[in-house]
Amino acid sequence: MKLTLVGSIAYDSVKTPYGEVEQALGGSSFFASVAASYFCKPCVVGVVGEDYDKKNLELLNGMGIDTSGVDVLPGKTFHWKGVYNDLNRAETLDTQLNVFADFNPIVSKEFASNDYLFLGNIHPALQLNVLNQLEGCKITAMDTMNYWISSAKDELLEVIKNIDIVFINEDEAKMLTERNNVYDASEDILAMGPKLVLLKRGEYGAMAIMKDMLFFSPVYPVKKVIDPTGAGDSFAGGFMGYLAGAGEFTPKRIKEAVIYGTVMASLDVQSFSADGMMNLTKEVIEERRKKVIDIISF
Repeated sequence: MKLTLVGSIAYDSVKTPYGEVEQALGGSSFFASVAASYFCKPCVVGVVGEDYDKKNLELLNGMGIDTSGVDVLPGKTFHWKGVYNDLNRAETLDTQLNVFADFNPIVSKEFASNDYLFLGNIHPALQLNVLNQLEGCKITAMDTMNYWISSAKDELLEVIKNIDIVFINEDEAKMLTERNNVYDASEDILAMGPKLVLLKRGEYGAMAIMKDMLFFSPVYPVKKVIDPTGAGDSFAGGFMGYLAGAGEFTPKRIKEAVIYGTVMASLDVQSFSADGMMNLTKEVIEERRKKVIDIISF
């Protein structure tokens, strides 16, 4: 199965207690597509500037990622600069939207007919625009953030109403629903229309909540986190990639997808950019999957 991903492609400049990088590959679609590529055929819709090295797109193509939906426009690529004094929280030093400021995602007929879709953390109006271009997509998913909850809540609620899966963290879920309890918040989000809520809990793992299902997964025990940038997108990419590859939306597959998403996120945080997810073998992924299952099982 193929997975269409719509979101940002960026250059990141990141500093953590373990070092720093300039102009590293980043963006929600970049991280998510790399993670998904081990399970399905990702198809990326995005935009970059003329400064984006063609070798970067060739790198993705070499991983089986279809970048024919990435437009190269006059100007510079989206650039984010941040520092992690606390590895649980990024401090943004500079954001330059550049060509991404006028991003208007156009989904090709080929991509629009794919069975699975992941909408990265972009303006809800753009997410709605993409949903309106689809042709019989089986499973749709979206990510969001507190900024959109506070600045574009009505449009965000419209997206949630028409989506199957919502990726959201605990604070955002409480903010969206004005609830103090994450379980109440998750139930309220399900009542808005989705079939599944994926609650991202950072170092405490993730929760998958459906009407008749509740599943917890811990994180894979990474002893040295180098760079948390893209962990949430890598989780979503691993989750959606596995679902698309399996071709089933069942409680069993959802639980397995959560674990695979957790594995991909753990690989991402062990290096800068997505270097930890490059050139992986099936054995490395499966070894980590078994470790997470061992933690859950007794």
